[in-house]
Amino acid sequence: MPTQTDRDEYERSAVFTRRGLLLGVGATALLGGLVSRMYQLQILDADKYKTLSDTNRINLQLLPPPRGRILDRYRQELAANRPNYRVLLVPDQTDSIDMSLDMLSHFIAVTPKQREKVKREARTKSGLAAVIVADNLSWDIFAKINLAAPDLPGIVADVGQVRTYPYTVQLSHVLGYVAAVSEADLQKRDDGDPLLRLPGFPIGKNGVEKAVDRPLRGKGGVRQIEVNAHGRVIRELGRTEGKPGADIELTLDMELQRFAQERMKDESASAVMIDVTNGEILTFVSNPGFDPNEFITGFSQKRWEEMNADPLKPLLNKALAGEYAPGSTFKIVTALAGLEAGAIDGNSRIRCPGFLKLGSHVFHCHRRGGHGSVDVIGALKASCNVFFYEVGRRIGTDAIAAMAHRFGLGEKYKFEVPGERAGSIPSTAWKMERFGEGLLPGDALNAAIGQGYVTATPLQLAVMVARVANGGAAIVPHIVRRVGDGAIAAPEGPPLGISPGAIGLVHAGMDAVVNAAGGTAGRSRLTGDIRMAGKTGTAQVRGAKSVGGEAKGNAVPWHLRNHALFICFAPVEAPKYAMAVVVEHGQGGSKAAAPIAKDIMQKALERLAAPPGSAPVATNVVPG
Repeated sequence: MPTQTDRDEYERSAVFTRRGLLLGVGATALLGGLVSRMYQLQILDADKYKTLSDTNRINLQLLPPPRGRILDRYRQELAANRPNYRVLLVPDQTDSIDMSLDMLSHFIAVTPKQREKVKREARTKSGLAAVIVADNLSWDIFAKINLAAPDLPGIVADVGQVRTYPYTVQLSHVLGYVAAVSEADLQKRDDGDPLLRLPGFPIGKNGVEKAVDRPLRGKGGVRQIEVNAHGRVIRELGRTEGKPGADIELTLDMELQRFAQERMKDESASAVMIDVTNGEILTFVSNPGFDPNEFITGFSQKRWEEMNADPLKPLLNKALAGEYAPGSTFKIVTALAGLEAGAIDGNSRIRCPGFLKLGSHVFHCHRRGGHGSVDVIGALKASCNVFFYEVGRRIGTDAIAAMAHRFGLGEKYKFEVPGERAGSIPSTAWKMERFGEGLLPGDALNAAIGQGYVTATPLQLAVMVARVANGGAAIVPHIVRRVGDGAIAAPEGPPLGISPGAIGLVHAGMDAVVNAAGGTAGRSRLTGDIRMAGKTGTAQVRGAKSVGGEAKGNAVPWHLRNHALFICFAPVEAPKYAMAVVVEHGQGGSKAAAPIAKDIMQKALERLAAPPGSAPVATNVVPG
């Protein structure tokens, strides 16, 4: 019979047997699970994880193409690219952005503002997207960072490209500038181009750079690289080159543009020259300008405040967005409106006693004693206000407005440079919409001499005189001549339906302004045999009379002096170029604007006779 000891031993053995069984079952289950998982990973999902492994080991990098150049009509380089040595940070390749920036600060200064910007961009972008820490580094600093990069987690030394503008103030308002894509740009202008997601990728922010940004960008390439576990590049496995941005050829003549800019010196002024046959812009100057390179390399807050506070307004594109009363330059529109309406003809004469009374109001001529009896040619030559007051009284504001619109005033042309302004041409509908009231009798008299509510930009004035010069064809201004290999066709200029007789009388009057005795621009005749036709204008600055009192000339504060204007075309016999010059607060068109226009026109005609690259003109040399 089993003893108590035997029973105890039996029970302990049973317990160990059950435990062993449980352990065995557990081990078998675990082993089965491991085998099953290994089978799934190595057999069933082998292709999936091989792909993931290759993705981790092989990266694709988008390669930014070089931005296209901008050239003038003679292929002179106006905007190009240069190497940009910079340092980037890839957030996913560092455990601490602050630590990486601290280590980088041994090579370059990393300001608190830069640090915060890097961290802010790192939060908003993918962790694999590089963030620019600093650019435009010197070669020495770049080389030191490049050597130390393996010991700087997340730091990448990179060579990009940066835009450069060899002509600074001369072209700032034409070309504009480029800058890195911002979040605001992505929201407004995201066209699906992956290049916009690259760190620091430049896009046009103003001027032609913005207007033709898409073809200037080009198409990105792709580089396939092998990287290690830390994201360091081991080798390049393949590369597909992108397509460089297209070169853009402008209609501008850079030599003429530079001459015009220098001719204006320290004036706050603008000048636009246009080919009357096809609308090509040869000069487009707004003075003073600014250095667009500063928008790329960066400038201080102080510098920005200085430019904004400058009374000469260097940031304003005066040629495109400056709206001025055209003054007496507008009289050619009034003359055409009167002639086409039959209110006057070539034989009509109007007596000018120096004033015209309308009700209780007296409208004065600039010549106190008057001009006597004058016809339309004599009225243009002497710029007689009373003659055009009377024409305006006869035909009314709406007739003047209709003619002004036909000649391009009060219109936008969809010009390639952004920022175009339309000016204002008063009419019954315009005044009712603007002020909720109809026209007054005096509005027609003010409009007739380019004052009152009438305003225009220098570009519009150039278009106006070009359409007069070419006999009444509605040419449209444009400044882009070619994109890549494709020429841009000039917009057609359909006839405006103006009678040749009316155009001929205005031509004769403008010819007399410059070339006849007593013409208001007689001191600005061209040298040689070629004649230039023109029209002077002096426009009162709003509020100047009430603030300036009876002071005259240089006694009036500069900002209250009259604006000076001059429009012209040449040669008179076969017009080729037309232009408009506006000198802010220049006091008189004949004194300030006409001499500038004369010199620019003279230079343009010389270049037309002997363009760059042409054979030199032969001269007779007498042997010594």
